[in-house]
Amino acid sequence: MSGYFSSSVGKKFFMALTGLFLIVFLLVHLIANLTLFGGADAFNAASHFMGTNPLIQIMQPVLALGFIAHIGMGIILELKNNSSRPINYAKNNAAANATWVSRNMIITGLMVFAFLVLHIIHYFVPFKFQPENIEAIGTHYDFVIARFQSPFYTFLYVLAFILLGLHLIHGFQSSLTTTGIRNEKYRKCIVTLGIAFSLLIALGFSAIALYFHFS
Repeated sequence: MSGYFSSSVGKKFFMALTGLFLIVFLLVHLIANLTLFGGADAFNAASHFMGTNPLIQIMQPVLALGFIAHIGMGIILELKNNSSRPINYAKNNAAANATWVSRNMIITGLMVFAFLVLHIIHYFVPFKFQPENIEAIGTHYDFVIARFQSPFYTFLYVLAFILLGLHLIHGFQSSLTTTGIRNEKYRKCIVTLGIAFSLLIALGFSAIALYFHFS
């Protein structure tokens, strides 16, 4: 088993599994954030549930490891591919053999990761380790809305989710294909579903930020 995951195929399979895990997390996270439109009571109730549910507390370190593993494996595979690919071949055939999104997965991934670090500092750390900072502002709802008052942060937030949407367009279908759904008759459906999910995530999170920034 260890030999399989040390192989190129095994690394890609592990990358796909962690990607699917993060896709599920994004959907759950979006649903939780959409409760902001329900007002303070709805979002505060969702925040309380997320902050006290034992299963979610257990999943938090698992999620963190999933992010780290996905990013780390992506970097390893990118370096391996670059080292084994002839320079002239890469220059002459990259545009012909792959889309811009698929060729730049490592770039979009690292940019999203950079925003994730900022997001953790601004949201997760105060919620988890500095509850007095939240109480000084008001409720969890007040704390989140206060963050979206910053034009710079809102711009970064929207940009990050646009980049994440681009990353998901290729990542979604790639993860499903790598984990076993290879039948050609399903390919078009997978591609369409991947695009729809990417738009849902990018537009959903961006709409929340923009709505509360301008309102």
